[in-house]
Formats: sequence, C-alpha cells, structure tokens
Amino acid sequence: MDIVLVIGASGMSLLLIAFVLNLFKKIMQDSIVYNVFNIIGSALLVYYAYILNSIPFIILEAVWALFAFYKLMITLKE
Repeated sequence: MDIVLVIGASGMSLLLIAFVLNLFKKIMQDSIVYNVFNIIGSALLVYYAYILNSIPFIILEAVWALFAFYKLMITLKE
C-alpha cells in the first residue's frame, strides 16, 4: 500500500472516529481529544490533498484544522 494512501486513510479515520464518538456522546466537542483528533486528521488530509493537487480539498481541510486548533486553544484556556 502506498504511504500517501495510508496518510490519507489515517486522517480520514481520525476525523470519523472523532465524529462517531461525539455522535454517541463518548466525547464532547469541547474535549481535548475531539479537537486533537480533528487537528491531526485534517492536517494529514491537507498533506494528502496537496499530493493529489486538490485545491478545494486543501482549503477545506486547512480551515478545518485551523478552527479545531482555535477551539483547542479556547478549551485549554478554560
């Protein structure tokens, strides 16, 4: 399996795990784990999108990562 595909699948998995755990109320959106999963997952997908040269996907995932990082900083300050 190609390493780039592994990176993309890992990023997607982290985002989906965070989403499902939040959906079933195992973790909350304000939790550190939720936001870290979103930051790492979306950062991995930014790299994957960059390799694919998919500008819309790069923008989507970069914004996702930035807002997750912003939310993590707010959570850590509380």
